[in-house]
Parts: sequence; C-alpha cells; structure tokens
Amino acid sequence: MNAILVGFAVVLLLTVVAGLIRVERGPSPADRMLAAQLFGTAGVAILLLLSEATAIPALRDVALVIALLAAMASVAFVKRAWHPGPSDARGGSS
Repeated sequence: MNAILVGFAVVLLLTVVAGLIRVERGPSPADRMLAAQLFGTAGVAILLLLSEATAIPALRDVALVIALLAAMASVAFVKRAWHPGPSDARGGSS
C-alpha cells in the first residue's frame, strides 16, 4: 500500500514539472497564476500522500499551511490584477 501511495506522489510530482513549462511559456499572467495554483494543489496532495505512506502526521500540518498560502496567493493575484470594466462599475443599475 505504501508503494502505491508513493507512486501516486511521483505522478503528482510529474504534473508539477509539466506546470513549470506553463509558468515559463505563459502566455498570460493568469495562465502563470493557474500553474502556480497547480503547484499548491499538487504540493498539498503530495504531502498528504507521503504523510499516509510514511506515518508522519506533521506532514499534514505542512499541507494545511501550504493550502492556506495558495489560497491567499490567488486572492492577492486577483486583487492586484483585476481591473473593473464599465459593466462592473459599482453604483450602476443592475
């Protein structure tokens, strides 16, 4: 069972490597941010799998911290990069 969990962790690590290509090529900042979100999601999954495979419960805590940081990074990106258009202006009629 442990070998299966480690195998799944390796497959997820390969998705992170594929995400590195998307971060390098772009083409837009949103694509790069989504690839960074992939790193956070895959990192959490890898840590949870390794926590079960190796019976180290502290890895669950690290996974939780990474999940929170990934969520905060996406909120910060949206606040910084989103520019309201004319139909999104506040105070307009619905």
